[in-house]
Order: sequence, then structure tokens, then C-alpha cells
Amino acid sequence: MRKTLMSLAVVGVIGLLVMPGLGCGKPEAEDVADETVVVVEEEAGETVEVVEETEVEEAEWKSMKQDSKAAKLDNTAEESLLTLFAENPKTRELYLRSYGWAAFDNLKLALGVSGGGGNGVAVVRATGDKTYMKMGTAGIGVGLGVKKYQVVFFMQDSQTFDQFVDKGWQADAAAGAVAGKAGVEVMTDFVNGLAVYQLTEKGLMANADIAGTKYWKNKKLND
Repeated sequence: MRKTLMSLAVVGVIGLLVMPGLGCGKPEAEDVADETVVVVEEEAGETVEVVEETEVEEAEWKSMKQDSKAAKLDNTAEESLLTLFAENPKTRELYLRSYGWAAFDNLKLALGVSGGGGNGVAVVRATGDKTYMKMGTAGIGVGLGVKKYQVVFFMQDSQTFDQFVDKGWQADAAAGAVAGKAGVEVMTDFVNGLAVYQLTEKGLMANADIAGTKYWKNKKLND
């Protein structure tokens, strides 16, 4: 994995150096090329570190028993919900109006072809009944990077919740959160029965980057 990441980083640097306007003998172009090399090397190093951490987390996850996995997902979901409330207190009002909610933890890789996966849980707010679920995304990506994030859903009614859980759900290109630091006044109601939020290390995003992501039941954890 590490060799592949570094190889991709080198290929990216070479591509930048042979672009028109670079490497043509101009001092300005050389400076830009040198800076590009440093930035790409730093980003590649950060990517390797995150991937290594993820490999450890995946190994730990695989070694856990089913009840321990469920407990971990419960804790992660609760933490994501509390973080969302802290980032935008108005989301609590929408939560209290919802029939159910769900939270997922995801790792998204962008290595020419993007991909990622994760796990989560959907909860009926009034009863606390839980359904454990999985998520996955794949598509054409650009660049080299790794992004860890959480997604929180609020479902307006039982029909929306049951369809999400029983039939699964896929985010289309228009799917996005309508709240965040850049638009905290926007989220006032559900959109097609759903409200979607994305949390990253930088906080609550104004738009959820979840297009192409599928959500479905985790059969093993629900047995």
C-alpha cells in the first residue's frame, strides 16, 4: 500500500514538471516546480500515515466480536450526533422532529479511482430500535488524498426511515447537507424526507460530499 501511494505521488510530480510552462528555464517556473514537489511529498507522507492508521483500525475491527462491533458503532454514532449539535445547535430541533436518525463513519480514498467504506447504525428515535448498516462509495477521483468523515441523517417519517433501512439508499450528485459554518441559517426543514450532514476534522461542512455513496443493511450485525 505504501509503495503504491508513493509511486502515485511521484507520477503526479513528474506530470506537473512536464506540463507546458514548467521546466522551461524560467526561474519562476522552477520555483513553482520545487514547491510542488515539496507539497506532494508532504501530502503523500500524510496519506501513508492515515492509511497505516486505517489498516490498524481495520485489523482491530475484524478481530472484534459482533456485540463489540455493535457497541463501537453505537458509541461512534452518539459522538457524531453530539458533535453535530455542538457545531450547529439548531440541528437538535430538527432531530426532535425526526422519526429516526442514522450515523456512519467513513474513510474515503482518492487514488486516481476513489473508493471508501464504513459502518453505521440507524435508530428509531422514540423507541431506540437499531439497525446496523454499511456504506460504500466508488467512482472516478482526482488527486491523491485520504478523507475521514462522519455522515448524520435525520429521517422525517417512518416511510422514509423504513425505505432507507430496508431498501437501502444511494446519494445522487445533488445530495448535500444544507447546513454548516458557511450556511447555518439554511437548514430549516427536511428535503425529500431527509436531512444530511457531513462532519470532518474541520467541522460541519456546508455541503456533504457523499455523491455515489450507497447505504445498506449489515446482515451479520443484525443477526
